[in-house]
Amino acid sequence: MRAFLLCLPGLILGTARVSLPAAEPVLTHVHPAGVQAGSSTMVTLVGKFDPWPCQVHADVPGFSFTARKEAGTFDLTVDPAVPPGPHLLRAVNPEGASTPVAIMITQEPQILEAEANDDFHAPQVMETGTTATVNGCLAQSDDVDSFAVNLTKGRTLVAWVEAYVLAAGFDAMLRITDANGVTLAFNHDGPSCMDPLLIFTAPADGKYVVQTMGHKYPAATDIRFQGGQDCVYRLHLTIGPLARHAWPLALPAQHTGPITVEGWNLAGHQFEKEQLPPFLFPAPVSALSEVTESAPPMTLAIPSAVSGRIAARGEMDQYLFSAKKGETIDLSLSGPDLGSEMDAKVRVLNQQGGELAANDDANGSTEPHLLWTAPEDGTFTAAVSEVTQQGGPDYYYRLCLTNPVPGVKATVTGHAFKLESGGSTDIKISVVLENGFAAPLALGASQLPAGISAAEVQVPEKGGEVTLVLKAEKTVGPVSQPFQLTLTLTDKANSASWPVTYRMISTAENNGVPQGYRKLLINETASLWLTVRSPAPPAP
Repeated sequence: MRAFLLCLPGLILGTARVSLPAAEPVLTHVHPAGVQAGSSTMVTLVGKFDPWPCQVHADVPGFSFTARKEAGTFDLTVDPAVPPGPHLLRAVNPEGASTPVAIMITQEPQILEAEANDDFHAPQVMETGTTATVNGCLAQSDDVDSFAVNLTKGRTLVAWVEAYVLAAGFDAMLRITDANGVTLAFNHDGPSCMDPLLIFTAPADGKYVVQTMGHKYPAATDIRFQGGQDCVYRLHLTIGPLARHAWPLALPAQHTGPITVEGWNLAGHQFEKEQLPPFLFPAPVSALSEVTESAPPMTLAIPSAVSGRIAARGEMDQYLFSAKKGETIDLSLSGPDLGSEMDAKVRVLNQQGGELAANDDANGSTEPHLLWTAPEDGTFTAAVSEVTQQGGPDYYYRLCLTNPVPGVKATVTGHAFKLESGGSTDIKISVVLENGFAAPLALGASQLPAGISAAEVQVPEKGGEVTLVLKAEKTVGPVSQPFQLTLTLTDKANSASWPVTYRMISTAENNGVPQGYRKLLINETASLWLTVRSPAPPAP
C-alpha cells in the first residue's frame, strides 16, 4: 500500500499531462566570473532556466551569447571594445528577467581552474609570469583547489580571493603550503570584507602551493568545506609591483608632482601619476586639500582631509577644527575600504574633552560617519581611535571634514516589472532628501517603448514613498527591455536629475551573523526591466 501511495501522484500527473507554467529565469552566479575582452569562452549561468534556451542581456553592447544544448551553458564572445570592469548580466525570457548578476571583463588573459587539483601533491601549475587570475568554482563538498607557484627567496607573493563580492555561497579562506604540505601562511578575512588576502615572502627558492577553500556562507552548523555551483571565485596571484595605498591616501585630482606609494615589490616609493603601479585597493581621487598627520595640536580647515595612522596600541589622534553655532559638519572616515586593518571610531569632543557625538559603523558599513551640528561657536576636536585598541603601520585612515551638500537618493525595491497589454502596474519608490534639499522634484520614466506610458508624479516636499503607474495600451505586443526611473527638478530655471536605483546589497544581520552582502562588484543599478505580455487566452 505504501509503495502504491508513493507512486500515485506521479501516475496522476502522467495521466493528466499536467505541465507547470513557465516562469522568469532565476540567475544567481556566472562561471567563469571573469572574461577577457576580445576572447571567446564557454560560460555557465547558475540558476533555473525553464524553458530553455533563454536570452542574456548585458548592460553594454559587445556581449554575444549563443545557447548550448545543456541548460545554463552559453558560448560567450566579448568584443575587444567592451570597457574593462564589472558589468551586469540578466537572463531573460518572455515571462520576465532575472536579478542582475556581475561579470568582470578584463584586459588581461584569464585562467580557468582545472580539476583535479584538490591535493597539494598534484596542484594546478601556474605558468611563469608576474601576475595571474584564476576563475574557479568549488563544485563539490570538501573541495579544496590547489595552485603551484615557483618563488625565489625573498620574493613577495600577494594572493587574494574575490568570492564574497561575487555573492558566492562560501566564506573563502587562503592557505600557502610548502611542497610537503606544511602550512606557511593562512588568512580568512581581508580588511575590506570577508574575502581573504595573504602577503607571503618566500623563505627559500622553491615550489609553493596556494589553496583556496571555505565554509558555507551564510553561516551554518555544518563544519565541512562548502561546495556547489554557487561557490564561484576569482583567485589573484602576483609577484609584480602592487600598491597598497598612496600617501596621503587620496590621489590628487590635479597632478602636482610625484606621488608616494606603499606596497609590495616596488622599485622605490615615489612615482609620477602616469607611472603608478596597480592598486590592490581602489585609491580615491580628491579635489580636497589633502594633508598628513603631524604633531599635535593640528588644526584642520573645512573642507579638508587628513591621512593618519594609529601607530601604537591605545593611541588616539586628535584634530582641532572651528565651527559656528548651528553649522553642520560632515565627518567621514575611510579605513578598511582602503586596505587598512583599522576598526575606527570617530568622536567630537568639546574643549574640556567631553564627548558630544560618536560613531563606529554607519549605515551597515564598517566605516564611521557623523553628521554633527555645533551647539555653539567654538573650537572642537575630531578624535580618531581604534575600537579594539590595536595599532601599527597597517592601522591607517583618511578623515574628511566637510560641510554637507544637499542631495537626493531614490531607490526601488524591485528590479523588474510586468504588466499585460491593456493593463497597468504600480511602482513604489522611496525618496530621501538629504542635508536640507528643498527643490521641487518630479518622478518619471524613460526608455519606454511605444504604447507604454507613465504620467509624471510630484514628489512630496519632505520626500517619502512615491507611486508611479505604468500603463500599456491594448495594442502593445510582447515587450522585454530595460528602462529607467528618474527624478528631475520641476524648476525650469535649473536642470538636474537623479536616477532611481535598485540596490543589490543587503546588510541584514541575524544574531550578529551577517546574512547579506555588504559589498559586491556592483552594489546598485539604475537599469530596470520591463516585461509586457499579451493577456492569457480564456480557459476553454
